[in-house]
Amino acid sequence: MASATGKCLCGAVRFSVEAVKTRHEVCHCGMCRRWSGGPLFAAATEGVTFQGEENLTIYDSSAWAERGFCKICGSNLFYRLKPADLYFMCVGAFDDPSQFSLVGEIYIDHKPDGYAFAGDLAQLTEAEVLAKYTPSDSS
Repeated sequence: MASATGKCLCGAVRFSVEAVKTRHEVCHCGMCRRWSGGPLFAAATEGVTFQGEENLTIYDSSAWAERGFCKICGSNLFYRLKPADLYFMCVGAFDDPSQFSLVGEIYIDHKPDGYAFAGDLAQLTEAEVLAKYTPSDSS
């Protein structure tokens, strides 16, 4: 994982990450498709900091997740799992998107028939994704 920087379309919100997982998955869930206009290409990151936070709008899309976008140009910037404080930054917002490679698809059971990705990609269903990212109850 390497450090990286990025920004929204108008540059009012900039971000830097200490580490980004360049091998990423694409999400086909209904919320991501509605929010991004198609599947969401986003990469897991660590150590996210923002500049221009006054231009950042946060939308609580569920009890456990939120999405961030620029309130000026509307660029989608991230999806965050609140309990884990895990940011998935939109791949297209990075200054150097050439470092990324698509290795998997999540919520594959929600993917519409109108498109398909080439190659042999790992695929997880909704149930498999929830099992992977839902914190286990330690009591």
